[in-house]
Amino acid sequence: MVHPLALRAGHRRVLALALPMVASNISVPLLGLVDTFVIGHMDASYYLGGVAMGAMLISLLFWLLGFLRMSTTGLVAQAHGAKDYSLSLQRLGQAAILALTLAFTLLILQLPIKQLALTVAGGSEQVTHYASVYFDIRIWSAPAALLNLVLLGWFLGMQDAKAPMWVLLLTNLVNIVFDILFVPVLQWGVAGAAAASVLADYAGLLLALWLFQRKLRRLSVPLPWQGVMDWPMIKGLLALNRDIFIRALMLQLCFAFITLQGARLGDEIIAGNAVLLNFLMLASYGLDGFAYAAEALFGRALGQQRRASAIWVLWISGFWSLMLGLGFALVFWLGGEQIIARLTDITAVRETALLYLPYLIVLPIVACWCFWLDGIFIGATLGKAMRNSMLLSTLGVFFPTWWLLQGAGNHALWSAMLLFMAARGVTLAVMLLKGWRSQRVPFSWAPR
Repeated sequence: MVHPLALRAGHRRVLALALPMVASNISVPLLGLVDTFVIGHMDASYYLGGVAMGAMLISLLFWLLGFLRMSTTGLVAQAHGAKDYSLSLQRLGQAAILALTLAFTLLILQLPIKQLALTVAGGSEQVTHYASVYFDIRIWSAPAALLNLVLLGWFLGMQDAKAPMWVLLLTNLVNIVFDILFVPVLQWGVAGAAAASVLADYAGLLLALWLFQRKLRRLSVPLPWQGVMDWPMIKGLLALNRDIFIRALMLQLCFAFITLQGARLGDEIIAGNAVLLNFLMLASYGLDGFAYAAEALFGRALGQQRRASAIWVLWISGFWSLMLGLGFALVFWLGGEQIIARLTDITAVRETALLYLPYLIVLPIVACWCFWLDGIFIGATLGKAMRNSMLLSTLGVFFPTWWLLQGAGNHALWSAMLLFMAARGVTLAVMLLKGWRSQRVPFSWAPR
């Protein structure tokens, strides 16, 4: 019997989906590096701290709603595997309605959300002021950002990685261009960085809608307007999204805690952590590329009810996730100091980031497993299992680790993050093995 890792066709299929997403995903944290670069060369650390806090609050809101993409990818991938394209469009319509509802809710409630978040953050007066400036502008990208999540999820579920790649690349290119125009050239400072992101999100949405319209013509399937309001399907979607939302809430709670607790440790700590979080985001978005491939291919295999296909997806996507994690660790080890030096010329911030760089060298190797398994579970639409894994890792590992080590200051935060990523991988692996061996739904297979 040929081992799954020896299947060249399998490697080609995984790489064909993953590499465009790795390339486009990495452009997202590279954009964060540009934000850090243009703000990090201003004359005080509180500008960078303000952007870090404001961007963290926006990211927290949007990433909490990341279930819009994840659930769409898993459900559409399974419909694609069953060759039910009308169902895939039905799933898209339901997710789009939910996305717009949530976006306008954010816009209506933006003031109390901002006030609560900044009060909890507890940063210095200057950092809080500039975080508020950033938030007030960036929140207006919510409709575009959330619709983009849904459309990207649909494209991935349809096994199309090129459309999301072009959308993400255009979004980030527009953002970089306007970042440079608004901040160093026009001297708009923090407000300029936020405005650039808003313009970029709407540019990406326009391209995504155009690409969707082209793909719809090729499918030659009418839009299922009546099916979009199918209540049993909507109820199932909401239940799945609820579980993935709780998972996202726990994940973002950990990331937000690093920024917020860093703010309490001083402006240099929050600014240094902002620099290092760009390293983590770079690795995360890259690893997500292979997780996206796992979502699409594993969901398709489940839709086809083909156990052999599911097995090679597991092996090959896991192998390439590990290779990429090792690659990021090597880059951070050999070039981390040089990257930090180019991101900011504030000496105290550089020294702070260098002190904690070793954690970022180890993190990609530890974290690659949980990113890969997240993709598998999303493809299987096993939201409850993902929720339970994240709750255990957050409440049972991250916060207890920080509490026990809090006397070590910032070391406690990064130690907690390292063990948190490891716990996610271990718990998901155990759940996958149990489900696979017992052949519980969805791991039940037709005889073909």
